[in-house]
Formats: sequence, structure tokens, C-alpha cells
Amino acid sequence: MRVADVVAEILKREGVDLIIGYPVNDVLEAAARADIRTVIVRQERVGIHMADAMSRVTSGQRIGVFAMQHGPGTENAFGAVAQAYADSVPVLILPEGYPRPIQNLPPNFSALLNYREIAKWVEQVVLPGEVPNALRRAWTQLKNGRPRPVVIELPRDLVQEEFAGPLDYRPAPRVRIAPDPVAVDEVAAVLLAARRPVIYAGQGVHYAQAWEELRALAELLEAPVCTSLQGKSAFPEDHPLALGAGGRAYPATVAHFLREADVIFGIGCSFTRTNYGVRIPYEGKTIIHATLDPADLNKDVPISHALLGDAKLTLAALYEAVSERLGGKPRGRLPEVVAEIRRVRDAWLAQWMPKLTSDEVPLTPYRVIWELMHTLDIDRTIITHDAGSPRDQLSPFWVSKRPLTYLGWGKSTQLGYGLGLAMGAKLARPDMLCINVWGDAAIGMTGMDFETAVRERIPILSILFNNFSMAIEIPVMPVATEKYRATDISGDYAAFARAMGGYGERVTEPGQIVPAIQRALRAVEDGTPALLEFITGKELAISTP
Repeated sequence: MRVADVVAEILKREGVDLIIGYPVNDVLEAAARADIRTVIVRQERVGIHMADAMSRVTSGQRIGVFAMQHGPGTENAFGAVAQAYADSVPVLILPEGYPRPIQNLPPNFSALLNYREIAKWVEQVVLPGEVPNALRRAWTQLKNGRPRPVVIELPRDLVQEEFAGPLDYRPAPRVRIAPDPVAVDEVAAVLLAARRPVIYAGQGVHYAQAWEELRALAELLEAPVCTSLQGKSAFPEDHPLALGAGGRAYPATVAHFLREADVIFGIGCSFTRTNYGVRIPYEGKTIIHATLDPADLNKDVPISHALLGDAKLTLAALYEAVSERLGGKPRGRLPEVVAEIRRVRDAWLAQWMPKLTSDEVPLTPYRVIWELMHTLDIDRTIITHDAGSPRDQLSPFWVSKRPLTYLGWGKSTQLGYGLGLAMGAKLARPDMLCINVWGDAAIGMTGMDFETAVRERIPILSILFNNFSMAIEIPVMPVATEKYRATDISGDYAAFARAMGGYGERVTEPGQIVPAIQRALRAVEDGTPALLEFITGKELAISTP
């Protein structure tokens, strides 16, 4: 068989039943011959976003795969791979390369030479017989260690050649690493000696599927739990010990308890310093960092103790060590801790309730979010934000109760990411309602792939805030806005959705928010992607300092 068919066969053996791509790449046609569903997108960036979401919502158990043509296809895909790298998502990228005689000659774009800084592993295969070896290494990297994109470049002439000999390929194993038992005992003692411990949970809890272990340790320690934006939904946000998620904007409970903590225990996180995540206040505090990647230790936050290993194994080991010291019973501080959380949260919500229930026109995005949250079945919904104000307006108030029902991101903030995430989530979890919340700037980046949702029968719900401007840029571009209207943008996006074959509706009145949501849900249930366009004021999200 040809090399392209060898690639398809290996994908099948690794459990791949769907591949996303943009032609021409011979692997796409070979995948179709092998009965792997082929989903074709309008642009490469969105396709990788979809593959990205498939990996996220399955905790990396179902790795998303994307294939594209050589040259412009590989060039166009660069931004999406960079986004997946920034947010630590395992995706397999299969660019078709230029023919081998000219593959690395300028000006030809080489994935091998250009993707090295935004991928965990990059290979360029030049011999047909080496394809199984390269893919074995690729899948091993995807399944183990810190999750990030892997790129295997297959030259155009190579995939058309014959593969000699039998294909001896076995799926790559998954290996977990446990922390040092001595370090676990030391950390357990520190946590028990803490007066005001706080647990900060990151995306690694999702990948390790360590949700029950996190909850058990928090309840044993009676410690409040906040998450990173990427870790949102790793701990049920309706739990008495839940503080919410930290992004650029976050609930007052997060700020209060991180500020007052004497010990902060970070699990499955990088503690990366970013403008789009909560700053960890480490001065005068004991910081414990449990992570899979030693490169994160002491990178941005000085630490006192470290645990290296899989989050599930780490939390289980810590629970056993703490439980042994406590005799299996909590310390008895739960009522006072819960009362403090409730007091801070109630005061914060009281400040925001006028905005969350506002009847103002144009609409406020906060009212839309509030109504959306109280109209849907939250437990059967996967939601994601987009960059800019939608992220900061949605994440503090959306209460995620079940794991992987919120796709948070923000280490890189590329506009338009959310659409592909919602589509990929729906492909991986067809039983869930999948929603992206975005603005009129974001739809300008990736909106044409709403047609992909229609064509490929991916019924998502898209919530669009339209204020006819790049509102977040107005304060930093006052002269350009005044003289040249540089931040003004426009469009009838509900009409656009209908033109693409989906359901589209524009909403301008507060009393129509809930009925419009209900109509859109009926369309989605019937298999039609829906876009609700809410006309909002030029309202900036308020960042929490």
C-alpha cells in the first residue's frame, strides 16, 4: 500500500475515527478510504481549533488530528498550533511538505524549520519505511508528559510512494509518573500546619481526570478551591468550598482568599504570569507547586515545595498522607470557612446583580449571560468564551458544576478561537449542547466556518455580542477613533447565519432574551447550528486587579 494509506492505518490503530483538514493532502483521501470520517473546514486555523477541543473535552483520551496541504496550508495553520502550544493541548498536525528535492529550500515554508518553537515534537519524514517509527514517536509524545502539539511533516512525493513490507505498529502506551513519597509527606505536613490553605487547580487536573481526588483532598483539608481559567470546571463551582476561576476578571472570593492565604497549593498548573490569569500573591506565603513539567518550577512564582507527577497520583498520595495524620477525619473548621466564602460571594453578587438583571437597552452582555445560565441545563452544556470582553464577562459568573463543561483559555488570546472549540467539542461530545460566546470582532476572524458547522452537521449554539465596535480598543485608540472611526465595525450577523444555512436571530429587547434562547435551542435540537446576535452597548468588561 501507499504511504498515505499506512498513515491512515496507523491512525485507526490509535483509535482515530475522525480527521479534520483542508485539502489537498493525500492523507485525507486515504483516511476516507479507511472509513475515518473526514471533516473539511473553510480555513486551517479553525480546523486545528476543532481538533484542539476534541482533545480537551476527552482529557486527551481522544487526540484531535488535523492535516493540511503544503505551502499556504502549513503557513495558515501556524497561529492555531501556537495557540494550542500556549494552552498545552495535545493535537497531531500532519502537514504535507514540499517534494523532498526542494522541501527545505527558500522560500518554501518548512514545518520542520518553522514549527519548532510552538510544538512539543517536530519531524520531517524522508523515507517511506520510517513513517511508522515517526508516528510511534509522535503518539508517544502526545500521550505522555506535558500535553502539547506534535507535528509530523510528510513530503508530497513521499506519501504517494509504495510502502514495502508488513506494517508492524502497536499503539503507543500511556505512562503516569508519581511524586516522590518523601516530598509528599513534607507537603502533607505543611498543608496540615496551614491556618488558611487555598488550593489552586489547573488544567492538569482535567488531563489526569483527577476531579474526585481534588474534591476529596479539599474536603479533608477543608480548604477553599479556586481554579485557573484553563482549569475551570475541575472543581464543582456550586460546592461550598468553591471560590471560582481566576482569569483577567474573577470573583471577589478568588481575590480575597488568595490574598489572605498563608499556604497556596497549586496542582496541575504552571503558575505562569499572564495578563489573562490571576496573579499568585506569593510574598510572605508558602507556595507548593505540583506539576507534571519541571520546566514550570520556580519559573514565574518562587516556591517552597515541589511535587512532580501526574495530578491524579499526586492528589491520591497527598490524600493518603493527610488522612493518616488526621485519622481520616477533617479538622472541623468547615462551617467557618464556608461562612466566609458565602459572605464574600454574596456581597460580590449583590454589587453585580443590578447589571446581571438590567433592563437597559442596548442590552448588557451580563444580562444575556445571566439569562443563558438560568435557561439551559448547565450539566448538559459545554461552553467557551472568546478573547477580549466575552471572556471577562462570562468566566466570573458562569457556574460550572461538572468537569470539562467549560473550555477556558487565555495563555494566548487569538480572536475567533471559540467557534472551532465549540464545533470540536460537539464532534467529541454529540450528547452535549456546545456553545461559543464571542463578539463582533471575533466573528470577523473565523466566522465563515459557521458554514462548516452547517455543512458538516455540527449543531452548535453561537452567542454573539454585537456593539458595532472594537470596544476594548476604544480607550487606547481615542484619536484614531475620533478622527477616522478606526474602532467601528459593522454587520448583520443573524442574517449571515441564515445565509449560511443556519438559524439566525437578532435580539434587541431584554424581554426577548429567554424566548430567543428557547427558539435557538429548538433549532439546535433539530440539528441546525444557531447564532443569536444580541445588540449590546459598548461595555468593557471590568478586570479584577
